[in-house]
Amino acid sequence: MSRKEIIFSNHAKTKMGDRGASEDEVRKAIEEGSSEPARRGRLMFRKNLPFNAMWRGKHYSVKQVAPVVAEEKDELVVVTVYVYYF
Repeated sequence: MSRKEIIFSNHAKTKMGDRGASEDEVRKAIEEGSSEPARRGRLMFRKNLPFNAMWRGKHYSVKQVAPVVAEEKDELVVVTVYVYYF
């Protein structure tokens, strides 16, 4: 992925807070993760990160951060962020 500026929508920031992902983790997923097509011509990136902690009362070893991104001419806009724990 090219080095475009990464912009976070307000919705993405809210979902990151709700689902437990930081801006650094989302950036890492975009820069280092695998990509796949998503709805409306967007891309979803996935990156597994070591977690080894509690989330909502249960212990998980891995956290997968999966931002959905709209690629614009000069920037990448993070539309939403999914987080999976396992």
